[in-house]
Amino acid sequence: MKLKLLQSGTTGLLIVAALTGCGYSQKAEQDSFGSSGGGLEGRTITFVTGSHPWVDVIKPLLPEFEKETGINVRIQGYFEDQLTQKLTVQFTARSETPDVFMYRPLQEGKLFFRNGWLEPLDAYATHDVDYDLGDFLPQAIRSSTVDGKLAGIPIVTEQQILYYRKDLLNEAGLEVPSTIEELKEAAAKLHHPDQGVYGFVARGQRSPLVTQVSSFLYSEGGDFIQNGKAAINTPEAIKAFETYGGLLRDYGPPNVINMSWPQASAFFANGKAALYTDANSIYRAALDQEQTKVAGNVGFAPFPAGAEGPMPYNITSWGLAINPKSADKEAAWAFIEWATGKQMMLLTQQAGNPGPRTSVWNDPQGTIGFPKELAAVFKQTINGGVDHDRPQTVDVAAAREQVGKIVQMVITGESDIQETANQANAALQDILDKEAE
Repeated sequence: MKLKLLQSGTTGLLIVAALTGCGYSQKAEQDSFGSSGGGLEGRTITFVTGSHPWVDVIKPLLPEFEKETGINVRIQGYFEDQLTQKLTVQFTARSETPDVFMYRPLQEGKLFFRNGWLEPLDAYATHDVDYDLGDFLPQAIRSSTVDGKLAGIPIVTEQQILYYRKDLLNEAGLEVPSTIEELKEAAAKLHHPDQGVYGFVARGQRSPLVTQVSSFLYSEGGDFIQNGKAAINTPEAIKAFETYGGLLRDYGPPNVINMSWPQASAFFANGKAALYTDANSIYRAALDQEQTKVAGNVGFAPFPAGAEGPMPYNITSWGLAINPKSADKEAAWAFIEWATGKQMMLLTQQAGNPGPRTSVWNDPQGTIGFPKELAAVFKQTINGGVDHDRPQTVDVAAAREQVGKIVQMVITGESDIQETANQANAALQDILDKEAE
């Protein structure tokens, strides 16, 4: 495989020359899973994608995959919400297309799998030892597993980290917060709304905030569900929700309750917040020279420790899956095997997409797509943390609603959230009980 890469600003590396061989045609033997690509010439598969930078790396390389395997790939792209709607309509109609698709394992995984819309991939992924399923991060695999079955193959991972303003911390004589208590203290000292700078910003919208409060919850020793039971009214949960909501109430912008990640990241990038916690995968928003006013002063740090230490989420945010109704599962798997193999994962990660393969993270070339400081934080966080960032239910949207309303009560100034948490916990338990029937 011959690769040629050029530096593209601060956002990673751009592929300018394609692969000249993936080795598929070198294997003469065809097996039942199509991992060799042999015997698949002339077949056509439909690949449905979400709107993601990972896709931008894959697209220019598809002609070479087609040349080597003889498989034709039709690609269709949609925004996230459109993608879910598209897939739901197709699968409900028992359509044979798409053959391969991107999906969000923690948002749709349980629903899709239990509806019979995800082909179990255990046998495919373990058939060829060279594919090396064991090379994938354990947390990434767990995020993509439903009812003990591998429902998809991870392609993009996320961990929650701390973004901070180096200049503001230096001016105030503060160290980078390493604990949640230090985070609260720093937010208080750096909060100067009269000067246009708020101490802290993060997602405040009801559903989007759930994934970000999760790391606060885990770091205090809690979880959304414990031992199969709803647990969002425990002392650990109350403490986490009050901490996150309190940071936004006391040190966040007035309209924070309307912010998801695009609004929160833009607020930070425009120099209006000193501290910001969110996914490491959205770091580009803070570094884009054309969009941000603080690019040279952005620092990255691991998520701060709570009572149980630092326990950020460490998840698969996007995966690839096969439609069980596909007429060309072997060709579909050949595509996934190519797209998620070590060489392609190196390319997609070099382009700034944090991937799931340990070997790529251990390769010095695997981190050149990220700022050095951020790469160091990545390497500290990828081997720990929790493999989910929201309640693990079939009806994720309803479960997130229950968590989000508790936190929003704190943001809007409620002093006692226990009763609301008890009611929300009962509602979450009802969701779990109905799913167990």
